[in-house]
Amino acid sequence: MSEIIRSDVNEEWAHSGIIEAGEFAYIGYCVGNIGKSIEQQVHGAIDHLEKRLSSIELGLESVVQVDCLFRDIWDIPLMEKVFKERFKGHYPVRKSIQTEFAHRGGEEGLQFQLDAVAYRGIK
Repeated sequence: MSEIIRSDVNEEWAHSGIIEAGEFAYIGYCVGNIGKSIEQQVHGAIDHLEKRLSSIELGLESVVQVDCLFRDIWDIPLMEKVFKERFKGHYPVRKSIQTEFAHRGGEEGLQFQLDAVAYRGIK
């Protein structure tokens, strides 16, 4: 692939959910189950990631890096529990960051988001 392909574009937010460039795909702003427990939100974010990956014919095993954003960084052990279940040993490199979310923050709002990089070269 010698071009950059942008998909899952949101004009209102000036945002591309997926960018394919060479053998890599960059997947941003994966969230789900907002307002539920942190564990459910991590599952929801991975569900969203899987949906986006499948739209470009990739799966979780192709993910090589994730950036995890938390409202409370001390929720990392709950995320790790979900990652063990969902990635089944194909763990990506990761970075965890605590932040205040602009989107529906607070106890009843967004607690977790992830962004990912996937590699298309896996056969």
